[in-house]
Amino acid sequence: MSESETPRAKVPTGVSGLDEMLGGGFPAGHVVLVSGLPGTGKTCLGLQFLLTGAAKGEKGVFLSLEEDVPQLLETARQFRWPVDAAVKAGTLKVIRLDPKETRQSLHRIQGELGKELAAMGANRIVVDSVSLLNMLSDDEQSRRATLFALAGACRESGATSLLTAEADPQHPEVTRDGLSEYVSDGVVLLGYRTGSDGHRVGLSLRVLKMRRTPHVRTVQPYAITANGIVVDSKAVDLGGS
Repeated sequence: MSESETPRAKVPTGVSGLDEMLGGGFPAGHVVLVSGLPGTGKTCLGLQFLLTGAAKGEKGVFLSLEEDVPQLLETARQFRWPVDAAVKAGTLKVIRLDPKETRQSLHRIQGELGKELAAMGANRIVVDSVSLLNMLSDDEQSRRATLFALAGACRESGATSLLTAEADPQHPEVTRDGLSEYVSDGVVLLGYRTGSDGHRVGLSLRVLKMRRTPHVRTVQPYAITANGIVVDSKAVDLGGS
C-alpha cells in the first residue's frame, strides 16, 4: 500500500478464520475472485458472504449463471441460514442470468447491469460463476469484453463484490479462462490438500492477492461444516504477512 492511499473500510466475510487472514474482511468496494475446483465451496462462501451482510441489514444480490433460484435457496437452507427471511425482508435478492438467453444476457451485462445494481442499493454482490460467461460469447475478444463489463458493473454499483470461477484442473492456481484474476482486486483460492500418497485429505484456502490491504498469504486448512465454511486460523499472523 502506498503512503498516499487511504486504507479502506473492511467488509466482514462471515467466514471465521478468513476475516482474520484479511485483517477484518474484504476492502470495501473491491471485486474479489474466489477460484476453486468443483466441490471446494465457492457457492457456499458466496452465500455466506451475502447472508452475513443481510444479518446487519445490508442488501445483497446473488447473480446466478449456474443454479436456478429454488436450488440456491435450498442450498442456503441446508446450512441453517435464514435465507427465506432475508428474501422476504429484501436484504437478499437472487437474479438468474440464463446463459441460454445469450443476446439478452450480454446486453444486460454490457449496458444496464451496473445501473440496476446501483438502483437496488446493493452493498454486497456475488456472481456465480463467471466461468459460464464463456457460454455467452463466441470468440475470445467478446469473452474478454463481457468479463470486463461485468467487473465494471460491480464497481459502478459501489458494492463489495465476489466473483466465483472454476479453477483449471491441470493448473489449480489459475482459472479456466486465465483472465478473471486480472479484472479482480483480490483472489482467494480454494483447493484440496493431498497426502504423500496423492489422495485428497482435506481442503485448503489461500489469499493469492488482495490489493490495498495487508493480508496473510499462508495456506490454511478449512472445512465446510453444517453452518458454513470455517477456516483454521491457528498460526495466522497478519503482522508477519
